[in-house]
Amino acid sequence: MRICHLSTILLCVIAPPLWGVPASSHDADAIRALEVRQESAWNDHNAHAYAQLFTADADTVNVLGWWWKSRAELEQKLDKAFSLVFAHSQLHIEDVAIRFLTPNVAIAHVQWSMTGAVSPDSSGGNVPVKGIQTQTLYKTAGGWLIAAFQNCNAVPERDFPTGPH
Repeated sequence: MRICHLSTILLCVIAPPLWGVPASSHDADAIRALEVRQESAWNDHNAHAYAQLFTADADTVNVLGWWWKSRAELEQKLDKAFSLVFAHSQLHIEDVAIRFLTPNVAIAHVQWSMTGAVSPDSSGGNVPVKGIQTQTLYKTAGGWLIAAFQNCNAVPERDFPTGPH
């Protein structure tokens, strides 16, 4: 019985709670600064600078659901996208909500809007202009980097239909 009790205590002390840990204002500011750099690199159409915000082995799922499995692949694909689809696009970061899972791991929900993008099929059609990124960030010796990134389009929430279909 003592072993179980001691192991429970150790687990509670060693493992941080899943609902988050207190945020360091310095770390929260550093993550917000990373999001400003994301906006700047995008608006400069600089795929290399944008990719440097990610870990080398980062997973990126873009707004179309395309999964890129490294910083290098992200940079290569985004460089091509900046030549036409996003050549005149401007990204605007509107809000950043951060939750720290551990002192070195955080989740950020980044609300954004975009102007000037065209459809990837070159039809000239507009792409959705608002979205939300979910980012898993990791604190490295050099600062915070994005380890996983999921982007989605956003439309205003409304009630689901009810009744027979």
